Amino acid sequence: MHELSIAEAVVGIASRHAAGRKVTRVELKVGHLRQVVPGALRFAFELVAEGTEVAGAALAIDEVPPGGICRACGTDGDLPAFPLRCGVCGSLDVELRRGEELLVDELELEETLTTIGGKDHGCF
Repeated sequence: MHELSIAEAVVGIASRHAAGRKVTRVELKVGHLRQVVPGALRFAFELVAEGTEVAGAALAIDEVPPGGICRACGTDGDLPAFPLRCGVCGSLDVELRRGEELLVDELELEETLTTIGGKDHGCF
């Protein structure tokens, strides 16, 4: 199950960027060609996040369909089925531009409350 290693990497990235703050949401862009099973990734994410600042964070997965540019006719479009072929001219000579992503696209973190002399900063 490669979802476990993906979850470990995502939690590691989120933890490093959180710098001690609580992570409330992680947004991923996952290309369809990565063959990630969203339910398995969510399950693995929850397991790996336990005991870290990422524990309890929502995981949003945006699946990116395959797409690219046809070298024969220049059309830029989705490539929804195998074999990957141009939807306009039918050519198999396409340059893949989308669908292989695996990115932590956005993190939502809780703000750290700073205090001065035991009082909330800016509140008197």
